[in-house]
Amino acid sequence: MSNIHIMKNGIYFPKKQIENDQLEKALHLENGYIEKRTGIRNRYYAVNENIEDMAVEAVKTLFQSEKEKEDIGLIITATTSTDILMPGISNYVQKKLGLSPCICFDILAGCGGYVNAFDIAKVYMDSQNIKKAMIIGVDKLSGIIDQKDIGTAVVLSDGAGATLIEKEDCDYKKLYVSHIQAEEDKNDILTYRYGKKLYMNGKDVYKYAVTKTVENIKELLEKANISLDDVKYIVAHQSNLKIMKAIAVRLQIEMEKMYTDIEERGNTFCASIPIALYDMQKSGLLKSGDKIILLGYGGGLNTGSILMEI
Repeated sequence: MSNIHIMKNGIYFPKKQIENDQLEKALHLENGYIEKRTGIRNRYYAVNENIEDMAVEAVKTLFQSEKEKEDIGLIITATTSTDILMPGISNYVQKKLGLSPCICFDILAGCGGYVNAFDIAKVYMDSQNIKKAMIIGVDKLSGIIDQKDIGTAVVLSDGAGATLIEKEDCDYKKLYVSHIQAEEDKNDILTYRYGKKLYMNGKDVYKYAVTKTVENIKELLEKANISLDDVKYIVAHQSNLKIMKAIAVRLQIEMEKMYTDIEERGNTFCASIPIALYDMQKSGLLKSGDKIILLGYGGGLNTGSILMEI
């Protein structure tokens, strides 16, 4: 039987770090305000770095030899902040790494785009003769936020994450179920139009994030016919620590099951889930046979989850 296996995860952050005290002084906020409200202590801003170069740097960390690049037949990039429309970021990565022939395209599906891209990659690998695929999440948000807007300036960060997945033969079928939806109501609460600044209605985003995600996960579990007790980790879009804690409360799970690394990474939109997977893999938290849920949510409004066996 054929299964999807996560081989490696790679990440890239710009060198410039922005700590809370810098923003609190600039925005005239009391000391400790940002961490109390968001859980974030640090974020990264790109200076003189293009979004496509950030993606390439994340992908480079996946490979230690040229041989490891063999059999890659698909590259999908999820982003919300690209300024390169044609050729896309995926094509740029293909050229820089010399991967040819290869299917390449970018998707715009809000902060949950990485989950959409992962599921699309699974469909392509099942239906076509593709052995390996790369899924990239990258966002350069520092250039599209209003630095005077407390709701976005204190939360958002630049970064890139990449995942290399492989189709492997196995004597049993590993669990893989996805549940991806788009909500048409109130899709104006989180928007970005090229040439303008990103807009977020924080209160409405919070209400959406702590309700639709919980509904989505419950429907996913019902679809898979398993209990949340059987799931080791929920690897969610790292939006805001308060949101993730609220999701955990509503799902009636301990916070240990809701993996977080937002404290030192910030909210990197499409890059947040692959960055979290990298941190988990590096820390030895992911073992063969573990069941995890990838949970994406945000602009669209798009909500998506994947239940998979590692």
